[in-house]
Amino acid sequence: MKNNYKLGAALAVIGILAGILCLYFIADTYNTVIHTHFAAGEWEESNTVRIVYAVLGWLGTAAGALSAAVLWGFLNKQNWAWFWGAVAATILLLAGFFPMIPAADSGLPVPTMWVFLLAAVMWFGMLFIGGVSGKIITLTFVAGLAYVLTFIDGVAPVSKFQTSFQFPTAFAENPSTFWNGMYVILQQVSWWGAAAWALFIFGALKKKSWTIPVGVFAATMSMLAGYPLGLYNALVEVHRFSMFLPAPLLSMGLLVYLLLPSTRKMIEAWNSQA
Repeated sequence: MKNNYKLGAALAVIGILAGILCLYFIADTYNTVIHTHFAAGEWEESNTVRIVYAVLGWLGTAAGALSAAVLWGFLNKQNWAWFWGAVAATILLLAGFFPMIPAADSGLPVPTMWVFLLAAVMWFGMLFIGGVSGKIITLTFVAGLAYVLTFIDGVAPVSKFQTSFQFPTAFAENPSTFWNGMYVILQQVSWWGAAAWALFIFGALKKKSWTIPVGVFAATMSMLAGYPLGLYNALVEVHRFSMFLPAPLLSMGLLVYLLLPSTRKMIEAWNSQA
């Protein structure tokens, strides 16, 4: 399967299709999801969908366009094509997955599931074409889970920011103003952490020497954002396990793994392969 340009071209076509479907499905469901949340009294959730759906629509459509360049690369037997196909698939995985959550919460169909499934086929296919070792595929797959979960940790604060501020005369009268500030800051910390996890994946696939340091940075960003939000949410707000916590927990596990000498040797062995 390695260096199979015909298979790569077929996967690139799948990426183009996934990008088109992402554009269509997000545009088609955009207002429906917004108005359904608003009608349920979840005005802050409807505002969040306005922002996040638009961002993912831009990214998913761009990834579809990138797949067109990848198709050209495979048709012309370019060695770089599989890597950029993996980049496009990584973006499409996120663009296809997250919109399913607010749609499902509203009892609506989740058509972007097809974008996610097509992107998953494309992602694994590109790695096989690139001859990526099984251990690196496993590592980057787990990092991909951290990438998606950390992005999700950056979505909920958009809603919470809107509902946690009450114009107090003094901080002591409304401690939630502290968390209002935390939400606006940690929202971007999570998204930058998610971007760092994506960069870690790309670095591992391209055998870059900076792969482990970027992974340490990504894990730390995810933990800095996820643990404060998760612990506050679990102990003060919902009194149960918080859905903010999977991202920092997984990132912490990855951090420990990346710091092991055996992991460094494994990545160096992969980087040394021709």
